[in-house]
Parts: sequence; structure tokens; C-alpha cells
Amino acid sequence: VQLQAYGGGLVQTGGSLRLSCTASGRTFSSYVMGWFRQAPGKEREFVAAISWSGGSTRYADSVKGRFTISRDNAKNTVYLQMNSLKPEDTAVYYCAAGPNVAGVRQAYDYWGQGTLVTISS
Repeated sequence: VQLQAYGGGLVQTGGSLRLSCTASGRTFSSYVMGWFRQAPGKEREFVAAISWSGGSTRYADSVKGRFTISRDNAKNTVYLQMNSLKPEDTAVYYCAAGPNVAGVRQAYDYWGQGTLVTISS
């Protein structure tokens, strides 16, 4: 499966942004989808994941209550709604696909190219 993430941009602190990730192929609905991010000089970290049905989600503690992951299997798209953004949310955001709802990079087999999110203070 090929993934294309988009929707990044420059937002002020406290603002909102919605990222999208569209997948090619007819098996999108069978994959768990995740979002990760990588800030300059830091390792890529888990942000959120959603099961194939959308019935199960998982979030990093740092984004709980602010970010919401969702998916539309009819559109082969997963979303990350980001609210109350902080400067520390600045990073390149990647979407990924894998078999399990997990918070580690190794659990995901396919990756998108990333979209840059910059939060100004």
C-alpha cells in the first residue's frame, strides 16, 4: 500500500490543523493506521493509531485530549485532527499502516512521505 500525507502548514499556538493520509490499493480497510512525528534532532515518535474498523484508538500521552484520529474506509483516508496546538507539536508528521494498533515504529510496514507542521509561539 502507498500512503500520501498532506495538510501540514504553519499555525499559531492554540490553533488547529487537520492532517489527511490517503492510501492506494483496495486493502486499506484491513490495516491499522497510525500517525508518527519527528521533530528536528529527535527520534520519530508515536502520536496516534486507529484500528481497521475505527472502533479502537490509541494516543500518546502528549496529545491525549487535543488530537483525534479517525478514518473513512470508503475514501481510503485517515485523518488527524489537531487542536490546541503547541510549539512542541512542531514536527514532520508521518502516516503509517500495519497489522496491529501499536505505539512503536516497528509495528508498521508502510510509511508515507511526511508533512511538515510548524507551530509558531
